[in-house]
Amino acid sequence: MFYRSRLKSRELNPDEVFLDSSNLPEFDNQQFEGRLEKAISRKTILFFLLICLGIFIIFVLRTGYLQLAKGEYYANRSLNNTLNLLTIFPERGNIYDRNGEELAWNDQGRKYSDNPAFSHILGYLGYPSPEDMAQELYESKELSGKSGVEKQYNKELAGVKGVKIIEVNARGEVASDHVINQPQSGKDLTLAIDHKVQAKLYEIIGNVVADRGFTAGSGVIVDTQTGEILAMASYPGYDPNAISLGNDPVKINSYFGDSRNPLLNRLVLGLYTPGSVFKPFMAAAALAEGVIEPQKTIYSAGQLEVVNPYNPKLKTIFKDWKAHGAVDMRKAIAVSSNVYFYVIGGGFGDQKGLGIKNIKKYAEMFGLARLTDIDLPSEAVGSIPSVEWKAKNFDGEPWRVGDTYHTVIGQYGVLVTPLQMARAYAAIANGGKLIKPTVRKLASPKEIQIVASLPIEAKDLKIVREGMRQGVLEGTAAGLNTPSVKIAAKTGTAELGVSKEKVNSWVTGFFPYDTPRYSFVVVMEKGPRSNTIGGVFVMRQLFDWMKIYTPEYLEDTDLSLRGEAANLPHD
Repeated sequence: MFYRSRLKSRELNPDEVFLDSSNLPEFDNQQFEGRLEKAISRKTILFFLLICLGIFIIFVLRTGYLQLAKGEYYANRSLNNTLNLLTIFPERGNIYDRNGEELAWNDQGRKYSDNPAFSHILGYLGYPSPEDMAQELYESKELSGKSGVEKQYNKELAGVKGVKIIEVNARGEVASDHVINQPQSGKDLTLAIDHKVQAKLYEIIGNVVADRGFTAGSGVIVDTQTGEILAMASYPGYDPNAISLGNDPVKINSYFGDSRNPLLNRLVLGLYTPGSVFKPFMAAAALAEGVIEPQKTIYSAGQLEVVNPYNPKLKTIFKDWKAHGAVDMRKAIAVSSNVYFYVIGGGFGDQKGLGIKNIKKYAEMFGLARLTDIDLPSEAVGSIPSVEWKAKNFDGEPWRVGDTYHTVIGQYGVLVTPLQMARAYAAIANGGKLIKPTVRKLASPKEIQIVASLPIEAKDLKIVREGMRQGVLEGTAAGLNTPSVKIAAKTGTAELGVSKEKVNSWVTGFFPYDTPRYSFVVVMEKGPRSNTIGGVFVMRQLFDWMKIYTPEYLEDTDLSLRGEAANLPHD
């Protein structure tokens, strides 16, 4: 039986039989077109499979080795090697005086000027307190400012911390490290202080303390137009290097055990009874309130006798320091007549007085017993007595006219800081502008901060300035009548304690008189009552020195370059 194929046959073309690359010139020989493919041999495939099998076997064996034979070793290594984040502390910024003199700088640590004159301004560094650590403000090994500008400007001086990762093994050895963030060095700080004037003022105060039996002393010079502090000396000072390093416990303990409080910046934290340096503000208040005309005289026989209204035979005596005769306002300021200020303060006879409310109002208007907001970490406030103040502090006792008499001459419960007083005198000098003081040198006049423009007429402040100038020419501040510079000044002697054997010796004022550039205050603390050498002597010595070594501060200059605060009336 035959079967037929179901395949259909077709006729072959000769070209198909002889197909190759030679008769197809369009083939690209470089791309192997027109060539016959040859199948991969079995040997090649077998060889490739053997290689893959070998790699797989090696991988399995290595994995088994690491897991079984070395598993414990690598587990321990994993536990013993840790990655830690390490803080990189930046280099702290330097501190300079207004002329570029280094006051605090980096020298394999922190380093300060060894002159204690700068200690209270600069401050010192220390490690975090337990309170700081509890609030996570600082790291345990991080030094930060603890006082002075080191504390006030700590953020700027400290810079920005960096971070790096370190791998540490069980033996504490660093296996590797890598910086994530580079630290940024702190910014430098330029102060308004002139280091030469600062050092000399401190030296003179220290000499007078030692020679004249005072306990301590302080002095400050303030730019009346900008509020910049040219000098701020508080005696005694301390060594900030010793406290920052903490390597001299004997010296450090001596500071804390010293009854003179060398760690206290007396200019901003010391509270003092001002005495007669309070009087010029009361004169300005009396003029502003229309209490008295400046040319009207009041007679001082050396005391003011006040008759008891309930018993005419009884009299209360309020003493003047001497009999001055008839004095008007200018002369009363110049010779510091107590009787004159008793009368315009509390009234007497047909002469009305300011009264305690106005005394307090104008004292605080001039910034007394008010924070100055200086750029230092802490500041005392002080007090101006009032009816409420007396009732609170003296078991409800009523206010009496005698209390007003004592307050108007800066006694009784009046307490102020020397810096408050220096700013207040700057306001008298500059025409009534209360300016925020600063230890940092201002970059431009735009940074001047005028806190208030006092509602006192220029002509009234001019009378006060004239009285202060008269005080230098022929009054209690005659010791400052020097050819070095024209000065206006007011002195004060505040009696201390029940026995009044100790006094604080004040001198305040401004210079140059015609175009006031700087106000000043010196307080010599707790000296013998019999001593006649005090604050005036300190400033006279300084002015004579400045005439030779820093005459640029004593010269009349164009104040228009120092901002809006320079717009004051000139005498």
